[in-house]
Amino acid sequence: MLKTIQNAFKIPDIRKKLAYMFVMLVIIRFGSQLPIPGVDPSFIRDWFEQQSGDAFNFFNAMTGGSFTNMSIFALSITPYITSSIIIQLLTIAIPKLEEMQKDGEDGRKKIQEYTRYLTVALALIQSTAMSLGFGGQGLLINFNQQTGMGKAGMVIVAIATMTAGSALLMWIGERITENGIGNGISIVLLFNIISSVPEDVGMLYTRFMSGKTVPIKTVAALIIIAVIVAVFVFVILLQDAERRIPVQYSKKMQGRKMVGGQSSHIPLKVNTAGVIPVIFASSIMSFPVVIAQFFNPDYSTIGGKILMMLNSSSWFKPAAPVYSIGAILYVALIIIFAYFYTSITFNPLEVANNMKKQGGFIPGIRPGKPTSDYLNNLLNYIVFIGAVGLTVICIIPLIISSVFNVGQLSFGGTSLIIIVSVILETLKAIESQMVVRNYKGFLND
Repeated sequence: MLKTIQNAFKIPDIRKKLAYMFVMLVIIRFGSQLPIPGVDPSFIRDWFEQQSGDAFNFFNAMTGGSFTNMSIFALSITPYITSSIIIQLLTIAIPKLEEMQKDGEDGRKKIQEYTRYLTVALALIQSTAMSLGFGGQGLLINFNQQTGMGKAGMVIVAIATMTAGSALLMWIGERITENGIGNGISIVLLFNIISSVPEDVGMLYTRFMSGKTVPIKTVAALIIIAVIVAVFVFVILLQDAERRIPVQYSKKMQGRKMVGGQSSHIPLKVNTAGVIPVIFASSIMSFPVVIAQFFNPDYSTIGGKILMMLNSSSWFKPAAPVYSIGAILYVALIIIFAYFYTSITFNPLEVANNMKKQGGFIPGIRPGKPTSDYLNNLLNYIVFIGAVGLTVICIIPLIISSVFNVGQLSFGGTSLIIIVSVILETLKAIESQMVVRNYKGFLND
């Protein structure tokens, strides 16, 4: 990895693209410190500290701390991520969108345009809900002292600023994709998550090393580093792992020549669905908890105890193991969504039919439906392994946080998966551009 980065800086074109990315990321960090006009950042910071659960910490990590700072990028690119997922699901449900997706570059641009419109709409809805819901509680300065147009003006400014900030981040992400290297939206998300790491490191230091002797500090640091490295290695193995299914293409006559007879393979990734199942499962589990926080629930009642079961901060507590039942539901949701998302992104029947049209077959398996059944059975087995791997990655940080009373870390399992996948994707993009450059040089010579 380090050698790839070192070689990339030796190439002027790639060096310029990396410099462009760096400038854009600096602009993002600068914007994350600019507060929204008329907003009291201390209100949302105090409110955030009173909340519990992985949903709030993960959301703040995705925004790079902009949410607690109530900056112009408070919503970050979460509306874009949500709209992308919605459009992708609608592509399966709506035939017109499905045809558009298969229509090449023009169709892709049209879908991207719909995604932008939906992003702005979602940002507008979220900013409106925050401004109206928290405005009178202290988020907007002097909100209760204003009347008429003054109060409406404060709300409009807050809504317009947050919506414009989210749209600007979407634009920056697309510019990075066009003029930089890799997927710009993913890189923005990666940079936001990484910016939250120093705070987590400080929390770990305070919990395990502050006030301890040098030998204890050394042992604690080695154990923490070993655990983080082990989880990183596991995530890398999970993201790169794939099952290669051999495919043989039969020979056929084209004109006077015999063509075909080549061997290839179908790569099935173990973690086919990526981080999507974790995001869906976390959202469903946290939604009732987030809504309940606005009504000051009584946790001594049956409804309150159910909320605590759904709250990840209550899991794996030695003093109250019954609340860990929610973790079982969380695991089940991850597995269910892993199968669901894989089923809408990979169609074994379509793959089998395409292979049959091109004269391809899997050795030992008849073309057509037998091939489809074989791929489906194999995919079910692989998806289960990938879902279990995702579960392990997400549960380990929660267990460590609860057993050792560390507190909820924003640098959790979901963040690790995003970090590793984006870094690997970006490195592959750098390597591919280096290969293209070498080929051009070869052809020019």
